[in-house]
Amino acid sequence: MLLGILTSLFSLMCFFLIFLIFLQKGKGSMGLGSMGGGTQMLFGGSGGQDLFQKTTWVLVGIFLASSLGLAIYKNKSTNQSRSPKQTQAPF
Repeated sequence: MLLGILTSLFSLMCFFLIFLIFLQKGKGSMGLGSMGGGTQMLFGGSGGQDLFQKTTWVLVGIFLASSLGLAIYKNKSTNQSRSPKQTQAPF
C-alpha cells in the first residue's frame, strides 16, 4: 500500500517536472515558454526564468533522491518476501 502511494506521488512529480521544463524558455528561444509572449512579465524582466530554473533544480534533486529511495524500498520488500523461512532440522 505504501509503495503504491509513493509511486503515485513520484509519477505526479515527474509530470510536473516535465511540464516545468517545457515551460522554460530555451537558449534558442524555441521552447514552449516563448509562445506566451509576456510570460516573464509576471515575474519581471529576467526574474521569472531564475525562479523556474531554481524550481527545476530542486525538483530534479527530489526526483533523484526519491527514485533512489523507491528502488531501495522495493529491493528490501522483494528480498524479504523471497527469503525462505528458517525451519529447524527434525533431528
